[in-house]
Amino acid sequence: MSQTAHIPSHRKPRRSASKLSLRAGVAGGVLSTFAVAGAAGPANADPVTETIEMPTITADLSVAAAQAAAATQRVALDLELQAQHDELRAQEDAAAEKAAKAAKKAKEEADRKAEAEAKEEARKRAEAEAKERASRTAERTSLSSYSASGSSSSSGSAGSSASAGASSSSQQATGSVATVISFLKAQLGDAYIMGATGPNAWDCSSLVQAAFRQVGIELPRVSQAQSTAGTQVSLSNLQVGDILYWGAAGSAYHTGVYIGNGQYLDAANPGKGVVIQDLSGYPATGAVRVL
Repeated sequence: MSQTAHIPSHRKPRRSASKLSLRAGVAGGVLSTFAVAGAAGPANADPVTETIEMPTITADLSVAAAQAAAATQRVALDLELQAQHDELRAQEDAAAEKAAKAAKKAKEEADRKAEAEAKEEARKRAEAEAKERASRTAERTSLSSYSASGSSSSSGSAGSSASAGASSSSQQATGSVATVISFLKAQLGDAYIMGATGPNAWDCSSLVQAAFRQVGIELPRVSQAQSTAGTQVSLSNLQVGDILYWGAAGSAYHTGVYIGNGQYLDAANPGKGVVIQDLSGYPATGAVRVL
């Protein structure tokens, strides 16, 4: 026995003769059938044709096209409206910015004008105050000279005789009153400020005190005490230089000095300052005499 007899062959198995015969018979039968059919038909028969109808889509396409056109038109309209809105908004913003700049410029111009007017007013006021101070200084210098000359003349005549002494005493009183009144008139136009004591602002009692200090008389500082500082006199028997008061003696709330002709001079109030007024318009309660 061969050593390779048990190894199967790698060659394809041969078809059997019976299977090949069967297949040949089937093929021959089919061909015979086609031949018979061809012989039986008409010799000049027309070829068979068949028309296939495709579905109609024209209407659907028209609707879709119309919808697409409408959508495109809406988009175009929206874009146009948005562009108009943006342009209008830009115009409004530009107008607002222009108005704001104009308002700012107008305000700056008004501020500059107001500042210039204020500076001019301050300059005029400073000039007026300087002139007034110079005038008061000259007048006070004149008063001091007058007071010194009056004192020396009265001292020189005091030792001549008794009658001459009485006469000199009378002149001294007259000279002192004139000095007080001149000082008071030099303060006309000064401001009234409660608690102020000069030289350019006073209250009522500080002005009276400063006036009588010019002739060596030291009065109390407040109105209440000044209303009892001298001899009480009747309002019907007033003399120039008498101190007027308003309110009860010892509790007066205002004082001034009688200057003659039914008038008095006082530091009236913040609205008036130092002024001359008529007693008929604001009658005093009482008066005291210290000269």
